[in-house]
Amino acid sequence: MEFKEIYLAQRRIQDIVRKTPLEYSPYFSEACGGEVYLKLENLQLTGSYKIRGALNKMLQLNEEERKRGIVAVSSGNHAQGVGLASRRLAVKATVVVPRNTPKTKIDAIRRYGVDLLVHGEIYDDAEIKARELAKESSKVFISPYNDYQVIAGQGTVGLEIYEERHDLEAVLVPVGAGGLLSGVALALKTLNPKIRVFGVQSKASSVMYESLKRGEIIEMPVKESIAEGLHGGIEKGAVSFDIVKQYVDGVILVEEENIKRAILLYLEHHHQIAEGSGAVVLAALLESSGRFRGQKLGAVISGGNLDLTLLKEILTEQH
Repeated sequence: MEFKEIYLAQRRIQDIVRKTPLEYSPYFSEACGGEVYLKLENLQLTGSYKIRGALNKMLQLNEEERKRGIVAVSSGNHAQGVGLASRRLAVKATVVVPRNTPKTKIDAIRRYGVDLLVHGEIYDDAEIKARELAKESSKVFISPYNDYQVIAGQGTVGLEIYEERHDLEAVLVPVGAGGLLSGVALALKTLNPKIRVFGVQSKASSVMYESLKRGEIIEMPVKESIAEGLHGGIEKGAVSFDIVKQYVDGVILVEEENIKRAILLYLEHHHQIAEGSGAVVLAALLESSGRFRGQKLGAVISGGNLDLTLLKEILTEQH
C-alpha cells in the first residue's frame, strides 16, 4: 500500500467526515512530563474514527457491488461507521457483532437501519459468522482491518495530525488488529521518517504485541477487557500486520485499572468521554515513568462510545 492511497482517501471522504481537533492537554502533559496533543476522534461522526475507513471503502464499490449489499463484522464502532456509510450511499448492510458488544453501541447500530445479528461470545466468533454470510449471499465483506481501502481511510487520522503539527516526536495509537495503527503509521512515517509511532493495547488482550515479538500472527487466549474494541485476534495474512511490522516502533501494554483511571481523568480534565479502547493511550501516558519526558507527543483518542452503565461501575470502583 502506498501513501497516495491515504491522500486520495482524504479527498474522497473530507466532505462527509469531521476534521477532528488536535487539542493540547495540560493534565496529561504534566502526567508524563511531555507536551501532549490529543487527536479527538471521540468527536468524530458515530463517536469513532471508524467512519473514515468504512466510507472510503464503500465509496469505491461499483454499482453491481452496491446492489448486492455488504456484510461487516464489528465489536461496535466499525458497525456504526458501516451503518452511517450504508445509509448515506443507500447500500443494504448486514452487520454481525459479538455478545460482549456494549449496549450503547448495539442501540446505535440499530438506529442506522442495518440488519444486525448478535452472534458468538467474542469478536473472532462473529467474524467467522460474518464471512460465512458474505460467502452464502455473494455480498461484499468489509473487514475493519484486513483491507487496504479501509486502512487508507483510517490513515487520514495521521494525515490530519501531521497537517496541524509537523513537530511531534512520537504518536500513540490504540491497536487491536491494526487497522488504525497501520494507516496512521504509514501516513506519519512517509511524511516524517523520524517520528516514532507506538501502538497501545491492554495486557488483557495483547495479540498484536505478542505477534510482533514472534514476527508472525499468532493465536492466543485473551482475557476480558474494558477496551473491548481492541479485543480478539488477527486474521492470518492480515495486510494490517505487515504494515505495522514495517512502520511501527513498538506496542505498549497497559493495565486495566489504569485504563479505567484514564477514562475518569479524561472526563474530569477534558469534560469528554473516552471509551476504553480510546483511553489506552492516556493510560500509557500515566504509566510512562518518564519515557516521554520533554517530548512533543500526539495521542489518538479513537472513540467515545462508552456504555453509561459501565461508566457508573468505573465511578463506583474508583471512588
